[in-house]
Amino acid sequence: MAGRGDPPEGTPEGLPGGGEDEYRSVVFDESFVRAARLQEFSAQERMGDHARAVRSLPVWGRRSGSKQVLLLVLLVAMAFGMAIYLGVRHPYPAPQFKQAEPLHITMIPLAPQGPVPGGAPTELYAHSPAAEFRIGASGITLPGARRTENFSEDQVMTALTTAKDYLVESSLDPDVLTGGAVRPVRMLLDPDQLEQFDRSIASPAGDGRHAATGWLVRFDPSKVALADPKIRVQGTLHVAEAGPDALEVTSDHTFAYALRPVGVSGPQASEASLFTVRRELHFRFDRDDLRQHRAELLVSYVQAGPQSCSADASGALRPLLAGQRASADGPAGTDPYARGRATAALCGALAPGAQPLP
Repeated sequence: MAGRGDPPEGTPEGLPGGGEDEYRSVVFDESFVRAARLQEFSAQERMGDHARAVRSLPVWGRRSGSKQVLLLVLLVAMAFGMAIYLGVRHPYPAPQFKQAEPLHITMIPLAPQGPVPGGAPTELYAHSPAAEFRIGASGITLPGARRTENFSEDQVMTALTTAKDYLVESSLDPDVLTGGAVRPVRMLLDPDQLEQFDRSIASPAGDGRHAATGWLVRFDPSKVALADPKIRVQGTLHVAEAGPDALEVTSDHTFAYALRPVGVSGPQASEASLFTVRRELHFRFDRDDLRQHRAELLVSYVQAGPQSCSADASGALRPLLAGQRASADGPAGTDPYARGRATAALCGALAPGAQPLP
């Protein structure tokens, strides 16, 4: 029989309240039921004295969630620890930072075989091998910069331009040439070499390490002056890798200076003469040097003349001027019995073709 108030055939389908549509939105799936905190007692359980209608279920869901959170924290901690480990023990070797080597200096005076020719600077240049040289910094030309295996094109160019800057400051700056300034040169050196540089300037010595003229071109301003500020220059620059962390630049330049005497009188007081300096320098640049725009100067090989073989050119170059001749004295003697660093004075003969023609 149909319930009271219901039609004999039951509630028609399609009408409100018919079928299960009315309860479809509140049907609970199995996971919702299992996650419920409260559960109704059975009929037999509710017959007991003081029986409650419902009981609390164990909070398995909460405990399970706590375990998941703990596991997640554990995984994050392990990942963080692994990242730190790999950061400390990465497979790539750590860069080796080496202290800059001391500069090795070779100074060779070139003695003329006759009197030094004199004249006007323009005439001297025009009749000398320096006739085709460029003037000043324009004579220090840069080769094309190309990337290497471990250095970019910009880094190669930085090495070349820093080497050129050093040549300009140490060979062409009038204040440096006359002994009045050293800071423009000092600023371009690696800090590891500053102690050697400072000692070379303060107490120059011909020991292969501490000649001021190994670092820069310098004349005694009480004896000579520039007769023409337009110094002639010609030479080359070459760059190559010296390993995965260093570039080397080799410079080979000849500088021709027109000089005149200072503090003398007579017919030759106004005559100029040419003085030639050939400098072959070896620079090295690590990555820190490239960032700081500075260089390590490893080798300085200098030939300069006309000078007398007996002249001490460690503190300043000693040019022979117009009309002067080289003394008959040879280089300073070397004592093989002396203790300490061995020294050996060298001297070369200035080829006649290196002097201006009459």
